[in-house]
Amino acid sequence: MYFNDEIQEIANKRKDLWELTNWINRRKLPATEVIKHNGQPCLSPKSLWDALHSTFNTAQNRQINIEILNEINHKPTAQWAPFSKEKLKQVIVKCNNSSALGPDKLSWRHLKIITKQDECLTNIINVANACINLGHWLNYFKCSSMIIIPKPNKSSYGHAKMFRPIILLNTLGKLIEKVIAERIQFTVVNNNFIHPSQLGGLKFKSTMDAGVTLTHIVRSGWTKDKSTSTLAFDISQFFPSLNHNLLTSILVMIDTSWMQHGLGSRV
Repeated sequence: MYFNDEIQEIANKRKDLWELTNWINRRKLPATEVIKHNGQPCLSPKSLWDALHSTFNTAQNRQINIEILNEINHKPTAQWAPFSKEKLKQVIVKCNNSSALGPDKLSWRHLKIITKQDECLTNIINVANACINLGHWLNYFKCSSMIIIPKPNKSSYGHAKMFRPIILLNTLGKLIEKVIAERIQFTVVNNNFIHPSQLGGLKFKSTMDAGVTLTHIVRSGWTKDKSTSTLAFDISQFFPSLNHNLLTSILVMIDTSWMQHGLGSRV
């Protein structure tokens, strides 16, 4: 009753409606932290770059054992089929219009409108086929901008590993790369280059498939009166730790069609 009377007095007599709202509390500022590297704060762009570079390029100068490539069998080569309009249309329709823009500031929505014109689509296919036939990837497709984004739900952002670098490429180059990636995936799966237990990053290999595979393993053990234990682990900084030279050497040893017809120079 007391508070109702107070509200009526403020609203009807003094006309100071803003008094009903709390305006004077201290505003909570966003928490900020200084990124530290080797125990020292990064207070200049150079020190920040050194911290990020050493964190995300840990395998750049690491020695690799090339002898493991001797275990890879050479595969016969095949001709690279020209790109088709239907395949480009299938790929671009799945692209998200809200994706971050690359250096060319061309969105997927704009590119979808452009490729609806048959002449424009034909020109794009001609460029893609020329890249494969000449074994040359245009510098325009290599242009990129890198941004550093924080990983979500971290208690502290005082270390570089709490952030993730992402690369934004020109949209037209990404479209051609998506078509190439789908064809490569079809080729490697069709020729048994990938182990059947590989489930991540492949078409028709969802989380449900991983669960079905695990369930099958467990039940197979039960039929033999055995118990099944599962060990799951996460490799910290896995992708920055990949050695690009070794990956390139593996592709050369496989000697498949995309290496002989142009994509070797791209890698």
